Amino acid sequence: MSRCAALERITQETKIKLALDVDGSGQATICTSVPFLDHMLNLFARHGLFDLKIEACGDIDIDFHHTVEDIGIVLGEAFKQALGDKQGIRRYGQATVPMDETLAAVAVDISGRPYLVYNVRLPKVKLGEFDVELAREFFQAFANHCGLNLHINVMYGDNVHHILEACFKAMARALDTATQLDPRVQGVMSTKGVL
Repeated sequence: MSRCAALERITQETKIKLALDVDGSGQATICTSVPFLDHMLNLFARHGLFDLKIEACGDIDIDFHHTVEDIGIVLGEAFKQALGDKQGIRRYGQATVPMDETLAAVAVDISGRPYLVYNVRLPKVKLGEFDVELAREFFQAFANHCGLNLHINVMYGDNVHHILEACFKAMARALDTATQLDPRVQGVMSTKGVL
């Protein structure tokens, strides 16, 4: 069973083309015109063992907001499409990832019910030209359009780059676990019979 998705989103603000293979090997080709986001999505693919291709352009002359949010939308929709009716998946996943002085924990539930808990304290700074508050916009868009509970908790950390990198890596590893097929799961992991 192939668990892949290819999507395109075109608005007056952005144009995004994305291809995802949930059962990949961590290969990524990312070009979003937002260098810090490129870095985060490359490591997301690598640590989740997802094959991911993204080409995106947007109104970055205004700021990165629309591009970052819309990539979160399309990536969430791609996972939702690739997982289909979610037959046989583990559904839940969690990972705790250290990054030097930082420790981040992410838990996911691919429940069909979107919710974001984001306990990440960051100063209002830029990493390069990237406004760090846009990370929350990305995660919110991803959770909403994938249809999952996404809990991101940073226990401690000082370096803003390390904090966000640990969050993306932990999310990748948690999603890898949650999307794995478990031969013991008959149908879906729910007493309702649907997710």
